Amino acid sequence: MNYIYPENLKAKPTMWFWSLKDFVILGIGALISIVFLIHLHKIVPAAIVLTYGFLTIRLDDATILDFIKYAVRYFITTQQDYRWR
Repeated sequence: MNYIYPENLKAKPTMWFWSLKDFVILGIGALISIVFLIHLHKIVPAAIVLTYGFLTIRLDDATILDFIKYAVRYFITTQQDYRWR
């Protein structure tokens, strides 16, 4: 018998370009946005889901959303320590 193992056994499980958590969120969001689009003729939920889908595309264990979180944490929420000598 031949077994196929992933290259990195400690990596998060992914499906296509998204982690499984993000893929489930996108699926549920797509269903909700389809209901809103059909019954209420509102496209805003679909735009939010598409934006979230774009921001959570995972390549090389990093997403655009992670980069934005790191940038906000670095520039806004954490104190910078400057020492003049």
